[in-house]
Amino acid sequence: MVKHIVLFKFKKTGDIASVKAAMQEFKSALEALKDKIPFLRFIEVGINENPKEDFDMCLVTEFDSMEDLANYAVHPDHVAATRIIKDIKEGRACVDYTF
Repeated sequence: MVKHIVLFKFKKTGDIASVKAAMQEFKSALEALKDKIPFLRFIEVGINENPKEDFDMCLVTEFDSMEDLANYAVHPDHVAATRIIKDIKEGRACVDYTF
């Protein structure tokens, strides 16, 4: 099994309400992938509630293989979800490991 963990940082400038709305839309779109991508074994998405921390959102997913993870990355529904945050994403950190 492969665990894919991504931390997202979003821009703090501009319309904060719009950023928060986009974060919620992105969260919902990611969670909906469970029913659209059969090789996505597990997904959990959390919005950070501690303003003292550096990252705003966390994504945890599990796959049977690195190949499935690679296919997830280019899956049209995943790509569409990532477009939601293209204008507000400031940074991203990722770790992929087998367990």
